[in-house]
Amino acid sequence: MERSKKTGKNLAAALKETRTPARRRAKLTSGMAIRIAREGLGLTQGKLAEKTGLKQSTISALENDREALGVDRAMVLARALKVHPSVLAFPGWEMQTKEVA
Repeated sequence: MERSKKTGKNLAAALKETRTPARRRAKLTSGMAIRIAREGLGLTQGKLAEKTGLKQSTISALENDREALGVDRAMVLARALKVHPSVLAFPGWEMQTKEVA
């Protein structure tokens, strides 16, 4: 095992001591969730518009969080993107392990 010249400690142990837990830097929005799901399927905004009956400009506005998603649009987009509507409507939802629904 390699040892640190400065401290004489095992290099892996020295690195562990300097690590800090990762912090969430960005909040995932509904628009980001739509874009990620769309790109994951290899769809353009135009193709998604054709599949959903929404205008391409509406999809762009949703992806850029300029327009609210709403339940009806979430359901239409979720079907086309093959995800559950909650993935789009509540992308940043985190449930605590002790939390009861």
